[in-house]
Amino acid sequence: MSKKTVIILYEGKAKIVYPGENDSEVIIHFKDDATAFDGVKKGKIKGKGAINNAMSTYMFQYLEGYNVPTHFIEKINNTDMKVKKVTIIKVEVVMRNCAAGSLCNRYGIEEGLELQSPVLEYYLKDDSLHDPMINEYHAYAMNLATKDEIQYINKQAFKINAVLRSFFQRRDILLVDFKLEFGRFGDKILLADEISPDTCRFWDSQTKKKLDKDRFRQDLGGIEDAYKEILERVIK
Repeated sequence: MSKKTVIILYEGKAKIVYPGENDSEVIIHFKDDATAFDGVKKGKIKGKGAINNAMSTYMFQYLEGYNVPTHFIEKINNTDMKVKKVTIIKVEVVMRNCAAGSLCNRYGIEEGLELQSPVLEYYLKDDSLHDPMINEYHAYAMNLATKDEIQYINKQAFKINAVLRSFFQRRDILLVDFKLEFGRFGDKILLADEISPDTCRFWDSQTKKKLDKDRFRQDLGGIEDAYKEILERVIK
């Protein structure tokens, strides 16, 4: 990203979005900033931006190979990515394969329990409301997405889960759960945001060592090493 660029379209907790070369593109800059618990806990993870950019690049290209359309265009440098300018659908999708995080807190399930089938959840994308959990009927009622869009997103989410679980299993990584965001681009819906240790829970398949942002959330230490390890296992 050129230091001369001063226009910021959006800045979130982990990324900054800048204008692209034309109206259909934007540049995403991945930051080293880390937050947890709705921004209550803040810090930096050295090298995180470059790792998340590299991993998201790899995973978007991998999913494209399975006919999953994404917003990815190209990696520009270590921390910046060029993507299609989508209008984000304000419904965050979470896919769960094992019990962890809020699922354990809500239902008293033991962490690490392998679920009998993947669980799909929706959350309203609204930081001011702490991203509350919703269902598809809320999405329709609040005009967040149409029935056809939700059906398409559901289908893509389960497909992405199947593809990624297999991918990570071959690398001795358990894909515990992960967050997806989708956006409208013309008459298409594209997978957007990122796929990284910030948005996924990764555990070593044998030791169950956590290799994701939970190490930051839970003060487990070894955060930078965990992020590096995931990237090394993915891009090998």
